[in-house]
Amino acid sequence: MCCSGFLKIMMFVFNGGIFLAGAAIMGVGIWVKVDSNSLFGLLENVKNVPPELSQLVYVSYLLIGVGAVLLIIGFLGCCGAMRESRCMLLTFFCIVLIIFLVEVAGAVVLLVFRNVAEDLLKTLETDVRDSIRKDYGDQEGLTSLWNTTMEQFKCCGYNNYTDFNGSPFNLKDGKNLYPTMCCNSTNTNTCSENMATMSEVEGCFQKLLDWIESNATIIAGVALGIVALEIAAMVVSMVLYKNIGSKA
Repeated sequence: MCCSGFLKIMMFVFNGGIFLAGAAIMGVGIWVKVDSNSLFGLLENVKNVPPELSQLVYVSYLLIGVGAVLLIIGFLGCCGAMRESRCMLLTFFCIVLIIFLVEVAGAVVLLVFRNVAEDLLKTLETDVRDSIRKDYGDQEGLTSLWNTTMEQFKCCGYNNYTDFNGSPFNLKDGKNLYPTMCCNSTNTNTCSENMATMSEVEGCFQKLLDWIESNATIIAGVALGIVALEIAAMVVSMVLYKNIGSKA
């Protein structure tokens, strides 16, 4: 009886962790979906985008789906332990096992993507620069999206300020202007060419690589924690399943 009660408490701990992790993952997925002013929104304005990068737009749906499933199995595990239902515990074990296998596959994909992300993004360089030089300062949607991106990531252009050379904004009134985000000075409403300040502002390409790297590490850490909880939960659920069966 004491052992059974301890196992139930363990199920609550494990499934409580899974439930909270699911809520966190779903929250991140919803945030990614709602946050339309991200660098990925720029892909819609660039031709010849590699299919691999286009798929990143759907990452929010994946996160929401995984989070929702984790919420369900967390609830299911608690109910199965409290009600001592073998059917619920077996269902819980099967669902967690499937999620575990999917997460392992996802981790492999993430590791592979981290290695090829730079090469994929480099293939966009020419098309992104052409898009900037053709439409920045003329097309309101693209201009606003680039401005928001540069403000959020504290960057300038794809590689640097020279990406804006020849753009409608740059040639406006013959003043050779650049976006204010490309200047280190925050006390000016305009930004003309000044090598001493603009050359120091990092391009958004490198900023995006840094963002992918830092977030991939965070996601990997969270995933390892979830995997540990899932393995423990599967072990405990099977022990409870066996104990309930022996009572019958």
